Amino acid sequence: MADGLTDLDLLATFLEIHRSGSLTAAAARRGLTQPAVSGQLARLEKHLGQPLFVRGSRGVTPTPRADELARRVGQHVDQLRTALDPEPGLDGTVRIGGAAEFLTVRGLPALAPLTRRGLRFDVVFGLAGDLLASLRAGQLDVVLSSVRPPAGFTAIPLTDEEFLLVGPPLLARTVDPDLLARDPARALEHLPLVAYSDDLPIIRRYWRSEFGRRPRATTAMTVPDLRGVLAAVIAGAGVSALPRYLAEPALAAGSVEQLHHPEVPPLNTLYVVTRGATTPAVDAVVDHLRSRDWGGL
Repeated sequence: MADGLTDLDLLATFLEIHRSGSLTAAAARRGLTQPAVSGQLARLEKHLGQPLFVRGSRGVTPTPRADELARRVGQHVDQLRTALDPEPGLDGTVRIGGAAEFLTVRGLPALAPLTRRGLRFDVVFGLAGDLLASLRAGQLDVVLSSVRPPAGFTAIPLTDEEFLLVGPPLLARTVDPDLLARDPARALEHLPLVAYSDDLPIIRRYWRSEFGRRPRATTAMTVPDLRGVLAAVIAGAGVSALPRYLAEPALAAGSVEQLHHPEVPPLNTLYVVTRGATTPAVDAVVDHLRSRDWGGL
């Protein structure tokens, strides 16, 4: 391999893949693109002369050689990364709230490096309105909000969620491609929906943005968690509109297909929100989140 710092980077990426069981999750934790993570893994495997993971539809499975390597280098790599980190130490606890899906898949892995600098987190999952009310009441310090907050808060745009309309392959085969090109809303209206809630917030927004009308299809299942919505779609219950960061692994695995390809996909801005005077710990969290390359969400 190349110089020592590059060796450390490759091993750090390997450990994130081993610990998460996913190239996508490792990329999020390392702040890299998935192709960059795949390339680093390939370099390490080439150097060792043997594969470290077996690729599957639900992620990667470590080989015995990978398990052995993780046991040997894990603690040492963590210590070296901490020692080489030029950032100063932090102290305090930050109470942060956000949507369970985004925080679980992208937010918490992004915040994990701050714990190595001494910061502690209390995490609250919830809907944007409830979390902003808690922030106003002083019960939270930071909120990652999917809606722009009203006056009285400090809101900084963080990144944009891109929404995709996806369905299982068997249902995708029932869509008439010619009708889809002429009248997509009509071509899709026979497909059952899997919704986040009874008022179809994400699906309704997609239909109004792309088709200029409300969806007419029946709702087969309502699941109050987007990860559950995706699981139901994969199982064949229906179709749904989901953020790219959730749908992309299933798309790559072939578990779902994108049913509609708009010229400009529907976007929703995520904000990092604070209120009133902030502490150095809160400022460090906001700066860390703002400086991160979130890639395509």
